[in-house]
Amino acid sequence: MENALVMRDITKTFGGVPVLKDVDFAVGKGEIHALVGENGAGKSTLMNILGGVVPMDKGEIELFGEKAEFRTPAEAQARGIAFVHQELNVVNDLRVYENLFLGHEIRGALGMLNKAEMIRRTEEVFERMDVAIDPTATVRDLQATYKQVIEIAKSVLFNAKLIIMDEPTTSLTQHEVESVFRIMKNLTVQEGVTIIFISHKLKEVVDFCDSFTVLRNGEVVGTQPTRDGSGALIDQADIARMMVGRDVLNVEVYKQREEGEVVLSVKGLCVGRHVNGISFDLHRGEVLGVTGLLGDGKEELARAIFGDLRHTGGTMELNGKAINPRQPAAARKLGIGLLPSNRKENAIIKDLSVADNMSIVTLPQYRVGPHLMNSRIYGTAEEYRDKLNIKAQSLGNLIGSLSGGNQQKAVLAKWLIAKPDIILLCNPTQGVDVGAKNEIYNIIMELAAQGMGIIVTTGEAAEAVRICDRLLVMYHGDLQGELDRADFSEESIMILSTGGKLN
Repeated sequence: MENALVMRDITKTFGGVPVLKDVDFAVGKGEIHALVGENGAGKSTLMNILGGVVPMDKGEIELFGEKAEFRTPAEAQARGIAFVHQELNVVNDLRVYENLFLGHEIRGALGMLNKAEMIRRTEEVFERMDVAIDPTATVRDLQATYKQVIEIAKSVLFNAKLIIMDEPTTSLTQHEVESVFRIMKNLTVQEGVTIIFISHKLKEVVDFCDSFTVLRNGEVVGTQPTRDGSGALIDQADIARMMVGRDVLNVEVYKQREEGEVVLSVKGLCVGRHVNGISFDLHRGEVLGVTGLLGDGKEELARAIFGDLRHTGGTMELNGKAINPRQPAAARKLGIGLLPSNRKENAIIKDLSVADNMSIVTLPQYRVGPHLMNSRIYGTAEEYRDKLNIKAQSLGNLIGSLSGGNQQKAVLAKWLIAKPDIILLCNPTQGVDVGAKNEIYNIIMELAAQGMGIIVTTGEAAEAVRICDRLLVMYHGDLQGELDRADFSEESIMILSTGGKLN
């Protein structure tokens, strides 16, 4: 097969720490090639070099048979490279079609914007992708799912020859994931487009990709097809083992424990049109899962408990006393914490350091008079960096310097430092590799063993099965069913998630 891309001896060092070590990476023309590895393995750095985001220290790049080195993203784009980043890069205050054509606006003869043509072409792209989004909608009003679809649609719109997709399906439903890959497969087959797919979702790697390369600690561990000579798919556990050097998918993380008294009681809770009269009790030491399809109300439920959304009906009791938190600060004082699903928009402060982000919830405890005790901030941050195995070169660096998974662990750390009685974890392992997932699951088990009440909202049935004691399944805002751990199965969860009933 003719190569679309060859990268040879790529080396990159940040602050004296080697991130990429003589990496060789080749991708065949017209294939979907997965690039996998743990958080911090060097995947994003390698692709940022290809996309002109950061320069390489040493090495060479050959793109479609010609030597290339890009100093800016614009240079990479001019050569047919599109980069769909893990973090959303849409402009919330613009309309959907304006985001798609930002920097590439269509103008008429007198220089006026041709809105009708941009809207028409946007509708055409969405129709090809089999998604229903109003091109004239303001992006801030869309769910994160559709914001990610906009990011992917940009590369389709401008007919890129090589598309780098960095964790693009994190917030998509299974139907949307299948639609996106169907479009991508059509592009590779019909138009010869090449796709590099970075993902922690090994099922997607196996099901949708032609081949994969594994990076570990900045070095290539191996490259091979996803199917063997007989056409059989590679086992996901084999890929995971290559990524971390040990078996992780088959490790048992759930730990049986005694549950205590009811710590939170929710009765008939309503949140606008998102949540319809949900009732449940949460016990001390319990991990209660809430699942369902995207948009079925699980996140709105968590946000209402945290005071981030105003509930429109029902009551809540904490330790037997009625509560009605009207803002997150009030919930925090009550001993309730929330890890939101959208890390970039709602969880990190990108202009602050790793240590400052980890201390932001508990900032008053580091204050002496008008001054902050930085030594105590960094001492606590160092303690939790070690506990959560956060890979950070320096706690004084901006949090954006961390990989997505390590950012997630830093966000979790800030709530662990606060020691709440109840913690609401919305998609806690979003954008986290298989090894780090187990680390977070073990932390959840430890917190439950210490008596913390934990609510986990997740769209992954497999995740719920691995860590939850009990599971609430939502459908269109209603509580469709409740499962005890002994009754867990991915089939039962899917039946309830799609509006079915169990016999």
